[in-house]
Amino acid sequence: MYPVQFFTKQINRKKTNKQMKKTITLAFSLLLLIACDSNSTKGKRILPASSGNVNNLSVVIDNNLWEGNIGENIREIFGAEVYGLPQQEPLFSMGQMPTMVFTGFATKNRTVLKIEKGKAAELKFLDDAFAKPQKLVLVRGMTDFEITTLMKENAEKIIAAFKTVEIKEKQRQIKKSLHKNNNIETALGLTIRFPSAYRVAKEKDNFFWLRKDTKKGGNMNLMLYEMPLNSISEGDEAINDIIKMRDSIGKAHIPGPIDGSYMITEEAYTPFFNTTIIDNKPAFETRSTWEVKNAFMAGPFLNYIIEDKINERLLVIEGFAFAPSVAKRDYMFELEAIMKSIKIK
Repeated sequence: MYPVQFFTKQINRKKTNKQMKKTITLAFSLLLLIACDSNSTKGKRILPASSGNVNNLSVVIDNNLWEGNIGENIREIFGAEVYGLPQQEPLFSMGQMPTMVFTGFATKNRTVLKIEKGKAAELKFLDDAFAKPQKLVLVRGMTDFEITTLMKENAEKIIAAFKTVEIKEKQRQIKKSLHKNNNIETALGLTIRFPSAYRVAKEKDNFFWLRKDTKKGGNMNLMLYEMPLNSISEGDEAINDIIKMRDSIGKAHIPGPIDGSYMITEEAYTPFFNTTIIDNKPAFETRSTWEVKNAFMAGPFLNYIIEDKINERLLVIEGFAFAPSVAKRDYMFELEAIMKSIKIK
């Protein structure tokens, strides 16, 4: 063997050895990563995604209980009329199923109310019991009376828990296709997430009017603007100041279909007035109906007035819908989800 051939073979052997070492090292690293990942997920349940339309509540209860006193109370509490709508619409659209069929796909609904009779009285709020995200409220009792008492005493808490899950789901859906409007952020010092289907109908002097057309000839609307910090009185006079404020804004910015017509608060409908929290700040909440002065148009509205002391102002955000002869609950729920996404800088 010639010297050159000998040295060439030696070099090739060294290269082959190096390649083998690299391959072994890489394979060992991959096995180590897989083992670590396996250990990190060990003991964790892999849950399927929850499903169901927004504001659809699954009620798991045996037929005889659904048809009796307990079912009547469930329909009264969770099918109660949504305040501020022109026609009667329930808080939740309910679907009942007996306990024995609550298996498989039936367990995947995002909100579930489960009733169990013959067990010690108990109320439980369970997160992600069968799917994710999911809120399951379990109500147990030895008798009809125990079960209905637990539901009535905790009705507000249960409804709020379901609504929180549904607001988050609606906001998740909205995030899929967001409108990009930096003018709102620049002018009002806030961010708000709303779908790209909305358009800016008016933008003037830090006033914004956003609109989205609906499939049946109506529209959904949002207004954003600011007012001086002391614009609203304390106590019982607050609601009167709010109505005067929104009526003046309606006259200035929201015209009707004919000359001299504009949006006002409907006088015949008593407003729902409450205090709440938006973006960790105190806020007034007003729900009622609007109408157009000198024209036959009306619909529901939801108004939030946020006390923004840091920026020395009241931030007003309102959603209202026009949808003749069409259910409006889910329209207003979308507007509520958008408004609750607000973040003030």
